[in-house]
Amino acid sequence: MKKISTKFIYFFGALGGLLFGYDTGVISGAILFIQKQLRLGSWQQGWVVSAVLLGAILGSAIIGPSSDKYGRKRLLLLSSIIFFVGAVGSAFAPEFWTLIIFRVILGMAVGAASALIPTYLAELAPADKRGGISGLFQLMVMAGILLAYITNYIFSGLYTGWRWMLGFAAVPAILLFCGGILLPESPRFLVKENDINAAKNVLLNMNNNNNKIVDTELTQMIEQANEKNGGWKELFSPFVRPSLIIGIGLAIFQQVMGCNTVLYYAPTIFTDVGFGVAAALLAHIGIGIFNVIVTAISIAVMDKIDRTKMLITGSIGMGVSLFIMSFTMKFSGQSSIAAIICVIALTIYIAFFSATWGPVMWVMIGEVFPLNIRGLGNSFSSVINWTANMVVSLTFPSLLDFFGTGSLFIIYGILCFASIWFVNKYVFETRNRSLEEIELTLRKQYISKHGNQSKASF
Repeated sequence: MKKISTKFIYFFGALGGLLFGYDTGVISGAILFIQKQLRLGSWQQGWVVSAVLLGAILGSAIIGPSSDKYGRKRLLLLSSIIFFVGAVGSAFAPEFWTLIIFRVILGMAVGAASALIPTYLAELAPADKRGGISGLFQLMVMAGILLAYITNYIFSGLYTGWRWMLGFAAVPAILLFCGGILLPESPRFLVKENDINAAKNVLLNMNNNNNKIVDTELTQMIEQANEKNGGWKELFSPFVRPSLIIGIGLAIFQQVMGCNTVLYYAPTIFTDVGFGVAAALLAHIGIGIFNVIVTAISIAVMDKIDRTKMLITGSIGMGVSLFIMSFTMKFSGQSSIAAIICVIALTIYIAFFSATWGPVMWVMIGEVFPLNIRGLGNSFSSVINWTANMVVSLTFPSLLDFFGTGSLFIIYGILCFASIWFVNKYVFETRNRSLEEIELTLRKQYISKHGNQSKASF
């Protein structure tokens, strides 16, 4: 295999995250123009926004597991094509139903990216760098959201601006396909396909030709690759249960702690403080820049701090910030100081989310599952995450009407502290451990509880 720069591999391997972030973030500005030109009612607007979430659930469920059979690279290239079709189709949609269909198609690519990329990056990265490299996915997501905010601002003055906003996603989709052609296949998948020489070449490239590390990892991969591709039975088996609990729990808690709803509410808080519409859009861009910076700092230190410590610290910071927002928001209408405190608390909340639960969840679900069901396990966790995202997003307006903003954010804050209990009880540490070592730990735990049964029972 011709030697390819590892920076090139990591950049294009994570580039789907930029499309993920862009296509989920751009609709916040585009919907303002779509609803006027297509004359949409409130429920139609809701479906235009939520169609991507529905598509993401389908994409995670259908495309993600296929990577265990066809390889990570091929499915990544397929997702880039789906991104392109969805973006162009959305931009040229003449009416509501066409737009919904292409938004669902676009969502399928988003879901596929969320299921594929963390696994692909985790399988390529050396153990001592895996956290930072896998975290590139979340950095790309944040960069995509920022790009969406900037694009919304640039095209907001055009009558057909929303078409340009949605269609612009076709550009990075083309880049992803062109760069993806040159990407190597995951060495773990190559070993499963019995292409040992190709796997060794990829590992040598990714590990700076360190034969000692490569030989050790390759030996472990070959031993564990004898397991045939697993299915739903294996995913729900006692052997995989600790990983499955982590995948489901992290996926749900990342959403129910209010990350998306706080971001959705950000423009309202800025206007409450006295920002005009244009200033609020610029402030939105400011949030996007802040997100990218904090995420970049997080992935720089991710391999120096335990994942579990990062999650717990994030939960505490997010919970305290939400409580402060809740108590001061009740007085923001009468007090400009209280409103400013709300904005500060919102910023701190975003910082803790972007530094911890944002990237760490995606990193860990790419690490904890055994090789023979890694694609399926990551896919299933992504489905849970997108389903939780949709539930929280759809219930937020009704819950807001019922509880009021202050009380609702207290509930989200309580869930932040509940996540600390979950992390302490169920999440095991993965930092500085190879994927094979993590799988071996699962196997030892299973044997200690159930005895040395045959591999067929795993």
